[in-house]
Parts: sequence; structure tokens; C-alpha cells
Amino acid sequence: KTFPFSSKTKFGAISFKEGNFILGAPEFVLKEKLEEYRSYFQQYAESGSRVLVFAESKDQPFTGDLTQTVEPLLFILLENPIRENAAETFSYFDVQGVEVKVISGDNPVTVAAVATKAEIPHAENYVDAQNLDTDEKITQAVEKYTVFGRVTPQQKQKLVQALQANQHKVAMTGDGVNDILAMKTADCSIAMESGNGATKQIAQVVLLDSDFSHMPHIVTEGRRVVNNIQRSASLFLVKNIFSISLAILSSLFTFTYPLQASQVSLISAFTIGIPGFMLALEPNKQRIRGRFIRTVLQNAIPAAFVDLLAVLIVMACGRIFRLSTQEVATSSVILLAVVGFIIIIKLIQPLNRMKTIVVLFNIIGLVISGLLFHSIFLLSKISPITIILTVILSLMLESLMRLFQFITNKLFALFDKFSTKY
Repeated sequence: KTFPFSSKTKFGAISFKEGNFILGAPEFVLKEKLEEYRSYFQQYAESGSRVLVFAESKDQPFTGDLTQTVEPLLFILLENPIRENAAETFSYFDVQGVEVKVISGDNPVTVAAVATKAEIPHAENYVDAQNLDTDEKITQAVEKYTVFGRVTPQQKQKLVQALQANQHKVAMTGDGVNDILAMKTADCSIAMESGNGATKQIAQVVLLDSDFSHMPHIVTEGRRVVNNIQRSASLFLVKNIFSISLAILSSLFTFTYPLQASQVSLISAFTIGIPGFMLALEPNKQRIRGRFIRTVLQNAIPAAFVDLLAVLIVMACGRIFRLSTQEVATSSVILLAVVGFIIIIKLIQPLNRMKTIVVLFNIIGLVISGLLFHSIFLLSKISPITIILTVILSLMLESLMRLFQFITNKLFALFDKFSTKY
């Protein structure tokens, strides 16, 4: 009769009439005899070899529980070679501020030795999870130790939950059934193609060649997508917030909407659409910071309200100085374009050659389009008073942007304080 290996008992067994034979972890098979034989295998465990003991039990009938002392027959040493690029991969994550935790069902001494060979930082800090028998101990240990050995599937899940409770984002890598609970709980789950089918089914990412060294490339691509979408979303939201706000005000105070659809299209093309498309293709390795929606709003709101204020000032001055509707619209287009390029330059910091070319290309494109196709976009020549007004407001826009950014940040901070309190 066979007794399959269990992650709970850490051994498997087979029973014959002549005797019972067990193969498993020495700590769980030898029990009381462990210290007597520790000297035989401890040095191999410390060098990174996985140690199994093959033993005989005289229990009759054998039910799968080791109720009597067993007699070890031999020790088996297993060792998996460490990939050549493992140290480089873990070094990358260390530089990026990602803390690596090693969670295994094996002997913590063995796991720590392997982690040290892989050059995982602080691999010498290990603990036997059999001693973590309460949630409080797990919560304390998860920040203190790097390597966790003899971990059960339930403990793996609790370790992930403890990290999340401490405001960490957790990515869990696994390939076995024992990892499923922890992987489902983690913020990101990564499975190996060579792993168990159920594990691959619940994973968000599957490494098709089971090579963990691809993770830096995955992280880089993820950062490019998120950061560039965040940047593009900020640009689009500026126009939306401004347009909606101005439309509401024009309805409430019954004044004519100052901009034509063609003029909005011109501004949008060269301050949102074209630069957003071109910059979305650029590699972006910057760490993702903050919350997506909040960051987008914090970028967009100040620029949108500076747009709104600038247009309202132009409209007010238009009434005072009796400027024509087309002059007001032309001045507004210029100011909106200036704000658009200010926010673009802010979002693409630090500048490099490609980013500078993109900005200059769109500035030149906007100017040429406005001059050559002014009749299509309903742009007109502006009087000296309008030129002076436009120049003065243009010089004020950067300062206004900083002021509105300060106010926006303060409002978000107050919101955080209020939401935390209540």
C-alpha cells in the first residue's frame, strides 16, 4: 500500500508485509532520533543540498502515521544547479527597491544556503516556519527574515497577507499546488510553464520557458505601459476637465462658448494626440509611483483650471477693450497651446533628445498649421492690445500652474487626512 507525499507530513511511504519504508524530510521522519543522525547530513544541508532520509518502520499495521521510532537506512542528497543569471536578476530587483523573500517547504538551512549562492540580499536571515505558530509571530517575522523554511501552504498565504497588511505590494512566484493559496492572495502571481497545471491556471503571468531572468524585462515593459498611459491620460484629461468646466460656466452665465470645434481640434492634435502617440512608444523605466487615478488627476486638474482661468480673463478683457470674437478665440488658442506645452514638458521630465524633438516638432507643427490654414481654424490677425494681453498672460501661466498645483496637492492631502480619520 502506498501513502503519497504530503506537504503536511513531509514524507511519503509504502507498506509491504515485510516492512514499511518511508522517504521524506529527516526532521519529520526521524523525530526523536534526529539529533543522533544530524551530524551525517547537516554539513550537506548547510552547503545547499536537499537532504532526504530513506527509513524503515516496524509499525504493523502501517496507517501512514509514524507512531514508532524508525530506523534510517540511507540519506539521499539532491541539488539543483543555480541559473547563471540568477544573481544578476536578484541584483536588479535589489537596485529597484524590491525586497525578495524566499518561502519554501524545505529545510531553512538548505534554503538559506541556496539563496546565498544566488546572491539574494540578507539570505543569512532565515527562520523555521514550524516556530511561527501564531499570526502575531508571522507578522513580526515577515519583516525580520528573508528566508522561510518548512512553510505550509496555509503559512505561505498568511505570509503574503502579513506583507500586504504592512502596505507592501506582493508578487508571488510558484510552480506547485502548495503555492496556489499564496498566489491567489498576492497582488501579482507568476507561474512557471514547467509547473503544475492548476498553478498556471490561476497565475496572472506564466513564464513560458520557466526562466525567471525574464522578469526584469517584464517589469520594464510594465513600467513603460503604465507610465506612458498615465502620461497620455493626464494630457487627455486636461482638455476634458477644461471643456466641461467652460461649458458649464457658459450655460450658467449665458455667454457664448469662445472656441470653435476646429480650434479645439487644432490644439488637441498638437498638445495631446500627436505628442501622446509619439511619447507612448518611448521606453520608460521609471518606477511606478502613487496611485494611477490620483496621479492623473493631480497632473491634469492644475493645467485644466489654468486653461479655464486664462480663457475667462481673455473673455473679460475682450469685453473691456471691445475685442472681436475672433480675436478672443485666437488669443485663447495661443494661451491653451502654451499651457498644453507646459504640461507636456512637465510630464516628460527628465528631457532627452527624443523628447525635445517631439516637443519642438509639435510646436512647429502647430505654428505652421495656424499660419497656413488660419481660415480653416478660424484664426484671425490680432490687434496690438490683444498681443500685449496674450504675451502678459503667457508669461503668467507657469506661475499660475505652480499655484494651482500647490492648491491641488493641498486639497488631496486634506482629502487623505479626512478619509483616514473617518
